[in-house]
Amino acid sequence: MSDEFYRIKRMPPYVIAEVNAMRHAARQAGRDIIDLGMGNPDQPPPQHVIDKLCEVAQKPTAHGYSQSKGIPGLRRAQANYYDRRFGVELDPEREVVVTMGSKEGLSSMATAISAPGDVILAPSPAYPIHTYGFMIAGATIRSVPTTPDENYWRALDNAMAYTVPRPTVLVVNYPSNPTAETVDLDFYERLVAWAKRNEVWVLSDLAYSELYYDGKPTRSILEVPGAKDIAVEFTSMSKTFSMAGWRIGFCVGNQKLIAALTRVKSYLDYGAFTPVQAAACAALNGPQEVVEQNRARYQHRRDVMVESFTRAGWAIPNPPASMFTWAKLPPGFEHMGSLEFSKRLLQEAEVAVAAGVGFGEEGEGYVRIAMVENEQRIRQAARNIRKFLSDHER
Repeated sequence: MSDEFYRIKRMPPYVIAEVNAMRHAARQAGRDIIDLGMGNPDQPPPQHVIDKLCEVAQKPTAHGYSQSKGIPGLRRAQANYYDRRFGVELDPEREVVVTMGSKEGLSSMATAISAPGDVILAPSPAYPIHTYGFMIAGATIRSVPTTPDENYWRALDNAMAYTVPRPTVLVVNYPSNPTAETVDLDFYERLVAWAKRNEVWVLSDLAYSELYYDGKPTRSILEVPGAKDIAVEFTSMSKTFSMAGWRIGFCVGNQKLIAALTRVKSYLDYGAFTPVQAAACAALNGPQEVVEQNRARYQHRRDVMVESFTRAGWAIPNPPASMFTWAKLPPGFEHMGSLEFSKRLLQEAEVAVAAGVGFGEEGEGYVRIAMVENEQRIRQAARNIRKFLSDHER
């Protein structure tokens, strides 16, 4: 009998979980850890959304099995969101499916459309589900850069020319988690043309669709005419409405991919709890001021973080979107590597960040810093980091 199961052998230890465990242990010991590691919103959802959850949960008929693909009203609400936000028309019946967060949606899609031996193109560094969702399904990953420059296009062309078997799926994620990089519509137009020319499906992860800054809205790949021929897009309620624990997301676009995902999900789950889906309808259909307020809150936190960390001696980038900044290790700490640096920062400065190596080998030398604490706590983190850097200069 084998000591390890087939899929478990393909998965290395989850680096992010290792630092999270250290943070938990430190807090259990009574230490005040400033947690900038996990992208976990610190604000509650809008009150009218919570009220709708409670209202529907009071109904005796609301507690049975729901619909795996999502209740019709929620699929219509998502279609309406795409229409008003991106000018994209979607058929709620055939081009929209509700998922239990974008993470579940991506992993179920990987199960639906890939087979052992298939080659998948995924960015590096990347959010782990972009690679491991397919590896769990038995596929092989060929990495391409995350930065959308000319090296990216050369990497795509080289992958198609020199990989056997030819890749069948490309994963893209902008705004990127972890790097916070963004793209414009020209990029997506070029990508759709490339995908059609090479007969490759495109899975776009747009989880941070509404966390954009400086008046520069994110774009959707589905805005490109003909994109639905080859692409689907995943979005989430988690960051837009501070509903991370509710686990509600969506996949929209190409009918063949949506049908495949819907069929697999019909075997795996009965859909999210109906009151949660009804509350998600209230969020999408109701007042959108909360979205603007969240965006303004994160932009202000970003500005405070960049300014205070830089003054502390650690110059970090000014991200155009998402709730993260992707920062090189401070000068003099490169030799530690991102995991050891993250551990030391947690132990000595009481600040938790996510080690870049947890997002792939191209993430080594970086850490991801989340804007999930208020401005006062961010400034306290900067003071702690200043002392940490000073202590190591001696």
